[in-house]
Amino acid sequence: MAASGSLKRNLGLWSIVGLGLGYMTPTVVFDTFGIVSGETNGAVPAAYLIALIVMIFTAFSYGKMVKVFPTAGSAYTYTRETMSPGLGFLVGWTSLMDYLLLPMVNCLIARLYMESLVPDAPPWVWVVLYTVIMTGIVATSMRGTANFNAVLLIFAIVMVALFCVIAVVNLTNGEGSGIVFSPEPFMHEGVHMSALLTGATVVCFSFIGFDAVTMYTNEAKHVNLMPKAILLTVVSGGLIFLTASYFAQQLFPDNSQFNIVDDPLPEIGLLTGGPVFLGFFLAAAFAATIASGLASHASVSRMLLVMGRNGVLPRKAFGYINPKTHTPMFNIILVGAVCLLAMSFSLEFISALINFGALIAFTFVNLTVIAHFAFRTRQVVDFKSAFNYVVMPAIGAILTGVLWVSLHETALIGGAIWLTIGIIYLAVLTRGFKRTVRSFDDPEADAEMSEPEAATE
Repeated sequence: MAASGSLKRNLGLWSIVGLGLGYMTPTVVFDTFGIVSGETNGAVPAAYLIALIVMIFTAFSYGKMVKVFPTAGSAYTYTRETMSPGLGFLVGWTSLMDYLLLPMVNCLIARLYMESLVPDAPPWVWVVLYTVIMTGIVATSMRGTANFNAVLLIFAIVMVALFCVIAVVNLTNGEGSGIVFSPEPFMHEGVHMSALLTGATVVCFSFIGFDAVTMYTNEAKHVNLMPKAILLTVVSGGLIFLTASYFAQQLFPDNSQFNIVDDPLPEIGLLTGGPVFLGFFLAAAFAATIASGLASHASVSRMLLVMGRNGVLPRKAFGYINPKTHTPMFNIILVGAVCLLAMSFSLEFISALINFGALIAFTFVNLTVIAHFAFRTRQVVDFKSAFNYVVMPAIGAILTGVLWVSLHETALIGGAIWLTIGIIYLAVLTRGFKRTVRSFDDPEADAEMSEPEAATE
């Protein structure tokens, strides 16, 4: 590991948006549909609408901060630089949990799909096979990862669109609610705001990809692309989720038609379009899962790279970039090893832990806008600047905070344990809190990671 290379600035706007959408997994709306429909009493689109509104406010905050701190550090960098190094470390630590677990979630979903198709095969075979393939692709090159992700993503989106078309035909023929356009999926008798907030905490897991694109800042052709890429990712993903969940809710007003409520995707495909459509629908779900696996695997490996290059994690291993592939090889292999844990854990438990870290990160990103622009640089001088730098991020922080306190008890307990481990590790790094924890965003390390644009492919 003596000779380390650098990242290349070769990702354009739509490559970054594609990676973000791939991370978000468009077909996950069908995997969680039964759970959210039960939680909200048949108002899944309303839960997605609440989550989308929260994420749009947060996306604006990410867009503001990524221009101020154009590095791959994301939420923890913003918190460190605008609030305190120790607090920034703990935000990064909680974010690390959901970033590390997301690739494993995709591996777990792929395992469940394969178990349903080939029930006699041992589950560990699919976990190992998936991990080896994903790790190999991500380790080869970032450009190749983006291109392969785009192909899988397009296929998944096409199948979601086809589902919506078939759903309209079925509704016209009197199936489901028998009505194509209706406000019922958003609000009807028996729907309560507390239940919608609980449902929103489940579906906010689907939006995590929009903030993950900040990890590609060092590989964007221009850093000015990032705010637009962030907003496009969250809005595009939100519209896909809203549209798909609306037609699914109209076609299946309750869960009475599902034998497996925890993951009704196969039954939704079969009941909507028959066996032939089910085959393509499952293929799209596989494609979306693989695309999300590629994007999440690549993203967390770069998060670990930032931590390694700045000395928070051992630099020789975590800060290493392979000079031939221009990828953080050690980190990619480590994330692959974490994916192997998909043999043991349940999807419900892992997704709950992911939401804990994600919502903490989202809350603090909103708060850092206020800390930086209102207090650190004192740029709030009129109504417009107050609205942009105080009102909007404050609304975003309040909304994400409301979702955080609405999390299930399992998520809060598991997240608290992870946070406690982080506090102990911080105490070790700082010799009992006597020293300032090292920066996640060292300019020298950042310069080493990115080649000048003239050297791009």
